[in-house]
Amino acid sequence: MSKLTTIIVDDEKLGRDIVRNYLKNHEKLELIGECGNGFEGIEKINELKPDLVFLDIQMPKLSGFEMLELIDDPPLIIFTTAFDQYAIKAFEVNATDYLLKPFSKDRFNGAVEKAIKSLNSGKENAKLNNLLTDTKYSKEYLERIAVKQSNKINIVPTDEIEYFEAQDDYVMIYSEKGKFLKKKTMKFFEENLNPDDFLRIHRSYIVKFDQLENVDISANESNTVNLKNGQTLPVSKSGYAKLKERLN
Repeated sequence: MSKLTTIIVDDEKLGRDIVRNYLKNHEKLELIGECGNGFEGIEKINELKPDLVFLDIQMPKLSGFEMLELIDDPPLIIFTTAFDQYAIKAFEVNATDYLLKPFSKDRFNGAVEKAIKSLNSGKENAKLNNLLTDTKYSKEYLERIAVKQSNKINIVPTDEIEYFEAQDDYVMIYSEKGKFLKKKTMKFFEENLNPDDFLRIHRSYIVKFDQLENVDISANESNTVNLKNGQTLPVSKSGYAKLKERLN
């Protein structure tokens, strides 16, 4: 049987060293790459197509979860992290296992055997992209959104966003620096954006509250809002009720 290929993605050298050292005891696995950040991780995974990835979650440039959103066909994943608040999220995206740092060799071996069994059984890893579409992050609100455009990855800070618009299975993000198409749902953004900053005014629109210039009230309830950038957006009946509440 050919060896199963694996890649380590961790921004800390010590974290990569530990996984590499533990992997020496596993003849069925072949380490084919190491990456120090999420951008390198995406490039390596797309290039080398590994069977298994040991993936840190909390990385400064691009988190493990943000990485997975940008990979079209994610491999089997074993998450490694020092932050146990991500455990629930890790299993929501159907990771093979979750290793909380510092983890023992026995715990590592158990995760590897579980991964090997899963790969040898021919059981396909759950479609992470679909699961990631609607799962929540931790209790923290989004501060940035990673968007892939062609071969470029853009990091869009939420404080630069003006509004969101639903477009079929995608959401268009309008910001100070342009517009970006993200494969997410409006429900996801509504639940994960800070409600002090963003408001859903229509089934197709979420606006940054400080971007509102004024509200046009119509006798036939076809209300609209005007944004500071000159854009006019429709407001639904429920959206208008939320606006009234926010504006007292």
